[in-house]
Amino acid sequence: MFFKRIYDEGLAQASYLIACASTGEAVVVDPTRDIDIYLDEAREQGFEIVGALETHIHADFLSGARELAKSVGGKLYVSGETVSGWKYKGLDDFDTVHLKDGDGFALGNVRFEAVHTPGHTPEHLSYLVTDGAQADEPMMVLTGDFVFVGDLGRPDLLETAAGQSGTAKKGGKQLFGALRDKFVGLSHEVLVWPGHGAGSACGKALGSIPASSVGYETKHNWWKKYIDDNDQSGFVEELLADQPETPSYFRKMKELNRDGMTFLGGLPTPAKLLPDKFRALRREDAHLLDLRDKEAFAAKHVPGALNFSKLEELSTHAGWVLPYDDRPLVLIGRADQMEEATRRLVRIGMDNIVGYVTHIEGAVDDSELGCYPIVDVEHAHKMWESDDATVLDVRAQSEWEEGHIPGAIHVHYGKIRDNLDEIPRDQKLVVHCASGIRANLAISQLRAEGYEHVANMPAGFDGWKKAGYRTEES
Repeated sequence: MFFKRIYDEGLAQASYLIACASTGEAVVVDPTRDIDIYLDEAREQGFEIVGALETHIHADFLSGARELAKSVGGKLYVSGETVSGWKYKGLDDFDTVHLKDGDGFALGNVRFEAVHTPGHTPEHLSYLVTDGAQADEPMMVLTGDFVFVGDLGRPDLLETAAGQSGTAKKGGKQLFGALRDKFVGLSHEVLVWPGHGAGSACGKALGSIPASSVGYETKHNWWKKYIDDNDQSGFVEELLADQPETPSYFRKMKELNRDGMTFLGGLPTPAKLLPDKFRALRREDAHLLDLRDKEAFAAKHVPGALNFSKLEELSTHAGWVLPYDDRPLVLIGRADQMEEATRRLVRIGMDNIVGYVTHIEGAVDDSELGCYPIVDVEHAHKMWESDDATVLDVRAQSEWEEGHIPGAIHVHYGKIRDNLDEIPRDQKLVVHCASGIRANLAISQLRAEGYEHVANMPAGFDGWKKAGYRTEES
């Protein structure tokens, strides 16, 4: 059996290419939409992809299972354990296999068995994988968003992202039952390969190790005590407590992954734009995504552009702040950034990328270009101490609660435009996160909304605390 994990660091999302070495047949579990990465890997290894599997209807990225199945003319394996309102749609044109608990199929010597493990979503499947050339027992379980290394998939997304009231607690109870009845009884030697790693918003404390084992998770995961005591209510209470904010784009992903998305037919290649074309797109109110580093953006930027200076996190950051509308997307940055930027945008369904420019000089008049200061922590402290500025903290809620600057305003960077009434326009603002990246994205939104007196403190809260300045906890 051939097995390879293909990982997106930005989304903290894992896909799996699995093949039978004897027959050369392969499938991909939970692929992203830019399917060339799987086709190229399979070709390099001498395998033919004959199908795509999904563990569930995803919320954090746009699945490429349909795209891949259509491209190769293969089977599409999805859950048949669906509920009203969240059943797959638009699958009539595919060779679709709706798998239910206990159903299986084989690729030569490699056998797959679907295990219904609801909780994160009602339809969620895990897959037991057996290498029949070596043994008659499962070698691994692909757990999707069911069991992570050190954590579990959050059960509240149907409620917080899709508006299905009352599903969070119900999902927690289902997850408890799935753990008790479908997971802890597996052989302790079975390897656990989850769908996400550290940094994913699909759980709250995921480990950074790519894989684990049933035995290790059963012994050391936080939920062990609740299973041992058969304490469902305590389990659900702890599971639902302190989950991270639900990114705003998750609802759109749930809908598109349920209903289907326009086929890419290959990764788009943005064209380099001439200055006249760039200016015309600005007049059409195009979204301007500036990929340059935070220092370059602060020193000189096109009015209205948003700064996405950490390319590997473009999917998450763009999903938080950009609307899903018909406006074209224009990128600003180096030519060698464009392929990765395009991948990260299409992975969340932002396909309308019409082109890019590498230099803003000449694309707009110099007199139009904006700028703002970057301040060190000492300067920021003097401004704060003398009441010369208001501090705006744009970190996550959990970061804020662990510690923040006294008197600071807290607005998550992805919720800036929804909370402008909380952010004063008539005062100087010192904006911070942990490293300046989210702060720059917040500042670029504020600048687009007409805020003039803003500064970035890239040392962030940790720099403030390290300097010995006063902090407080919520």
